[in-house]
Amino acid sequence: MSSSKTGSDTGSMTVSASADELESLQASVAAALVKHEFGEHALFAIRLAIEEAVMNAIRHGNLSDPSKTVEARWMVSADSAAFHIIDQGEGFDPGAVPDPTLDENLEIPSGRGLMLIRAYMSEVRHHGSGNHLEMIFRREAAA
Repeated sequence: MSSSKTGSDTGSMTVSASADELESLQASVAAALVKHEFGEHALFAIRLAIEEAVMNAIRHGNLSDPSKTVEARWMVSADSAAFHIIDQGEGFDPGAVPDPTLDENLEIPSGRGLMLIRAYMSEVRHHGSGNHLEMIFRREAAA
């Protein structure tokens, strides 16, 4: 992790399907968040969103292929935290994921992770073919 002149902390990590690597990623991000005095709500929300994003990238993006990895990048400043989760899969159309809150989809497990990410993060964008997820948490949104 490095600090820049603007007072932000940046980092990146490559994650395979290992729980230890996900924990290491979570710890690195949490350290940057604590340094910038993000509260417990933010720590919880961001931890959950990163876990969902990385697990989706491993399971759905990389199809649990142990030879593929997920790249995680972050930048944390006093007022926001931005994350990029990039898998090596073919991508997907986020608009095609069923809404898990609709009655006809309550029994379908798909879409819950994206729903949680969208609920906890201030901004969520999919880039390229859908294998690059950008998530932004703004401090004012957590008030």
